[in-house]
Amino acid sequence: MATILIAEARFYPHLNDMLLAGARKAIEAAGHSHETIAVPGALELPAAISLAAKSGRFCAFVALGVVIRGQTYHFEIVSEESARALMDLTLAGFAIGNGVLTVENESQAIERADPGQGDKGGHAARAALALHELREKYGA
Repeated sequence: MATILIAEARFYPHLNDMLLAGARKAIEAAGHSHETIAVPGALELPAAISLAAKSGRFCAFVALGVVIRGQTYHFEIVSEESARALMDLTLAGFAIGNGVLTVENESQAIERADPGQGDKGGHAARAALALHELREKYGA
């Protein structure tokens, strides 16, 4: 049994609760355990994962959060930089499922986050587990 870290940006708690429910369900269905940490926003997710990875306690990571377009350029910076940093960590050998939603409005976020609809939290957890299995298979 592996331990997966779920790192969540709690900027929109009601939306994150749905993502978190889907991720937890997928991890538990695969027979693994999980821990959850919260950070203020999506930009902090890569740093939190990198710091937690140094403990050696986790075999994979799930990044969860919601970024909703506002009236400024901030949306682009947050969505692009968090995705880029998570991808950098993935390419460095970390098994990370990216469940950070980047949407135009709250209704799009609900549709994607709800485990009964888009289940993006569950998808991100399954992606992290798949990468973990590949790493195990290839001895990385």
